[in-house]
Amino acid sequence: MRLPEELLAAIQREAEKLDRAALTRATAELTRRYKAATFSGPIIQSDAQRVAYLAARLPATYAANWRVFSEINRLTLHGQTEIASVLDLGAGPGASLWAAAETFPGLRQATLVESDEAWLKLGRRIAEHSAHSFLRQAQWIRQDLRTPLACSAHDLVVISYALGELSPAAANALLLRAWELAAGFLVVIEPGTPRGFGVVHAARSALIAHAAGAGILAPCPHRDECPLAAAGDWCHFAQRVPRTSLHRRLKSGALAYEDEKFSYVVASRQNAMAASARIVRHPQKRSGHVQLTLCARSGIEKRIISRSQGKDYQLARRAEWGEAWAE
Repeated sequence: MRLPEELLAAIQREAEKLDRAALTRATAELTRRYKAATFSGPIIQSDAQRVAYLAARLPATYAANWRVFSEINRLTLHGQTEIASVLDLGAGPGASLWAAAETFPGLRQATLVESDEAWLKLGRRIAEHSAHSFLRQAQWIRQDLRTPLACSAHDLVVISYALGELSPAAANALLLRAWELAAGFLVVIEPGTPRGFGVVHAARSALIAHAAGAGILAPCPHRDECPLAAAGDWCHFAQRVPRTSLHRRLKSGALAYEDEKFSYVVASRQNAMAASARIVRHPQKRSGHVQLTLCARSGIEKRIISRSQGKDYQLARRAEWGEAWAE
């Protein structure tokens, strides 16, 4: 997984407008604000912090979106269910749309809703460099997500790293309105922390209880109570993100990558089949066997796949955390 070259170049151009010291300070302040997870006011409060977000945070949000969209493609038989339009609620600079553009080849229309005028201007400026005409021509709408949305329906509606910044009442109202606008799929993504999972779990519960026609496509193999939540645990996954030299410098990172941990849920109006089981922990790959922790239709299961099981053993050796597992 790598960001599109034109997006990387656009980020680099924005970063070059600031001196390195100012960008480094803005990155440190941004990191502090996100770790504090207090959303009484805007997390990002200056142009320097917006550029810091592009360089240090956007790659991770892009990666999480790309991973979730790729799973939708896989579960709908590799894109046979066409997604032609996307609505991004709380779009920021448009990371979700860039990820969707690389995942869904049939996309032709995009609408992005964001309350911050500076983000809209920056998102539009970055989008001008995309190789996709629909991204360059996307409609950007300035609106607070706590107010009623008057958008038209889209095949895919995304609320990425935004629902958790709202009060529970506002988040629930937005979620149910987003489902009304989702002609095919609704995606909710949050950080892979206990708090982020709590937001996703509440969204999943509300969709099952109150959203007519909402099937849970991923990551869950069922609509029953979440067994991890019931055990006081949390469901999350990870996507490896390559770091650019700028990214490493700003985050003082020695490694050429980082792992973005995220929680998510996908609701669907389609008849796509959810996975029969999901790997919810790193597979334990030992000599002669692999131990998998699965969320299955019967709950959390520990499964030992031995060398004698042939094809299943080979699949288990290649399996990764977060992937579907066929029963």
